[in-house]
Amino acid sequence: MNEIYDTLNPMQREAVFTTDGPLLILAGAGSGKTRALTHRIAYLIEEKGVAPWNILAITFTNKAAGEMRDRVNALVETGAQSIWVSTFHSLCVRILRRDAESLGYDRNFTIYDSDDQKTLVRQVMKKLELDSKLYRDRAIMSVISANKNELISPEEYAAQVSGEYRKMRMAEAYQEYQDQLRRSNAFDFDDLIMKTVELLQNNGEIRERYQDRFRYILVDEYQDTNTAQFRLLSLLTGKDKNLCVVGDDDQSIYKFRGANIGNILNFEQIYPEAKVIKLEQNYRSTSHILEVANEVISHNEGRKDKRLWTENEEGEPVHYARYETAYDEAEAVIRQVERARDRGIGLGECAVLYRTNAQSRILEEKCIQHNVPYRLIGGVNFYQRKEIKDILAYLKTVDNGRDDLAVQRIINVPKRGIGNTTIGKVMLYASANDLSFYDALTRAERIPGLGRAAQKLEGFVNLIQVYRSKLEYKTSVSELIRDILETSGYDEELAKDDELGAEARRENLEELINKAADYEAAAENPTLSGFLEEVALVAEVDNLDAEEDRLTLMTLHGAKGLEFTKVFLTGLEDGLFPGSQAVSSDDPGDMEEERRLFYVGVTRAKKELTLTCATLRMVNGENRFCRRSRFIDEIPQELLLDEKAARKAARSEGAGGEGRMSGQGAGGASRGFADSVRGVSPAYRAPAYGGFGKLTENNNIFLGKQFTVTKEESLDYQVGDRVRHVKFGEGTVRNIAEQKRDFEVTVEFDNYGIKKMYASFARLQKL
Repeated sequence: MNEIYDTLNPMQREAVFTTDGPLLILAGAGSGKTRALTHRIAYLIEEKGVAPWNILAITFTNKAAGEMRDRVNALVETGAQSIWVSTFHSLCVRILRRDAESLGYDRNFTIYDSDDQKTLVRQVMKKLELDSKLYRDRAIMSVISANKNELISPEEYAAQVSGEYRKMRMAEAYQEYQDQLRRSNAFDFDDLIMKTVELLQNNGEIRERYQDRFRYILVDEYQDTNTAQFRLLSLLTGKDKNLCVVGDDDQSIYKFRGANIGNILNFEQIYPEAKVIKLEQNYRSTSHILEVANEVISHNEGRKDKRLWTENEEGEPVHYARYETAYDEAEAVIRQVERARDRGIGLGECAVLYRTNAQSRILEEKCIQHNVPYRLIGGVNFYQRKEIKDILAYLKTVDNGRDDLAVQRIINVPKRGIGNTTIGKVMLYASANDLSFYDALTRAERIPGLGRAAQKLEGFVNLIQVYRSKLEYKTSVSELIRDILETSGYDEELAKDDELGAEARRENLEELINKAADYEAAAENPTLSGFLEEVALVAEVDNLDAEEDRLTLMTLHGAKGLEFTKVFLTGLEDGLFPGSQAVSSDDPGDMEEERRLFYVGVTRAKKELTLTCATLRMVNGENRFCRRSRFIDEIPQELLLDEKAARKAARSEGAGGEGRMSGQGAGGASRGFADSVRGVSPAYRAPAYGGFGKLTENNNIFLGKQFTVTKEESLDYQVGDRVRHVKFGEGTVRNIAEQKRDFEVTVEFDNYGIKKMYASFARLQKL
């Protein structure tokens, strides 16, 4: 047998050689799952004689798909290019491009991104006269997406919520939204999978064709699949059930996107004959880092039993530091990044991770102050920039005139004197005559009340027709973009703009042309539809350049699948990480997902990991005292090095300490608020609470007279009572949690929203 398989560890080899029937590979973080997958594909081709075109490999990002194909290509002599390696969405687009007509759609359909969806939802709200104060566009989008992920049609959802007025109105919006998508010959991202499932369910001939084609199916990141994706896989899997899924339930962190962890946890119930193989040897991290990850994730009950181990060095202890304010935390983190650079760790090898995008602002400011180059992952995506979306809307209109949103976006860009009143009349005419917006434009002379505006609309239609005719004569996509920029007047209008950002916008448009040229060079049969499809499926993380020497700032969700030599996990405070919703939720699954997110963050680190939190953090314009994250409390004290304690011990003559965390460790008094703020300067302390001074109007700490707080034996109010606060006014008590030194009270104030506070400080009066 080929010696390439000798490089695998025993469990990886078993995963490679188990080729028939359903197989679940539980692959822990950094356990070489991609290596196992690619060798398995090579084994199927080289040793089992499976035709490459009978193999389907599904990944979650375009970058991962490209890497998998390249690695397989390096292992086999020929055939790697014939394997279907794609994301779920790319796979479905390929199927729908061939068979969409069976669903009543044209093959040159448009794919709506999130901005397009929001625009369409707002149009739906306007048509249905939904009050935007009562019905938020994001809420409607969320309902639509959640239903599609569960394969629930508008009609089914309407039946489910019958009798609930608010949800019935949401169901109306869902139905109208879907009707308008069909009229525009468009799919949103959730539709790509839902409609493919519909196609395969309802058409046995097409289903059998793909089952015969895909004799062996491999799925990466299976823990992130949703109900619709699971159903798609079951429809594609033939009678031999040669389905191999690879995933790690401990890294399932996308519940908010519809991911169903039950798909991986219940795999053996769905496929009783399935074999399960665990990959637990980690090749990425030091043993100290893995011990921290193992200890925290072991607190989850809804998981498969496994424990990461490594033959790597023990490494440094995981560092922990608590700072007085969020600004102090950010300052210290960036200074440590600078010191790491001085030690030979490049900026590109460092990452600062956080729970929410909003936390990046202070870190960005500190990077700028210290002249530390950085890249922010999670900012404005290239394809979401106005000038890029404008030109893409032109291309979509040329490719598919039934895309109403694209046409409406550019009908007066650059300005042609076509106002909202004219657009409104066209929309009414289109709706009344069951036409697309563009088709209505072609009949402008028949639309009542347009007057001279009809000539302006005809001019726009003629412009689009010219572009279409050029495309028919084999004008390339890059040439078409240049033509649009010049002849539409877009370039001319941009040249008149003397704002600072105008040059950057021109550079972005040049980059779009570069993208089109790259696509044309790589594609076997480049088309405008193909280019728009590729652009629509681009994920921001695919643009991450590992060679660029910049500090990476990103959310924990964005970091999944990546690795760095040195990692900082910041903002580790209850209410922030874990988030406030998980803290107050009655569903233990919410906290378990937060814990999995912590596990993902920890296992991004190869050699050095630092955990940080702050005593004070500004939330909604106000500084709040913060309790350190319960996840830190779940780490045995001997695994952490408390940086402040170590420095203090080094300065204290005869201290004799080892620099480990002080306190009673997990499950002890360290869970209390007083213990959670140790390390704060003594000037902030008071006998009962680590005694903080008060905040001045400019949110600085006033180091004034210390004070003492005495915990009451009981409170004169309870959950559900109405209370009054001296500053926030009246509100309703939502939760009371008794702690060692005080009661933590959660109040939903009428004018200030939900606030958490300690009873002794809040001095709430029952109404």
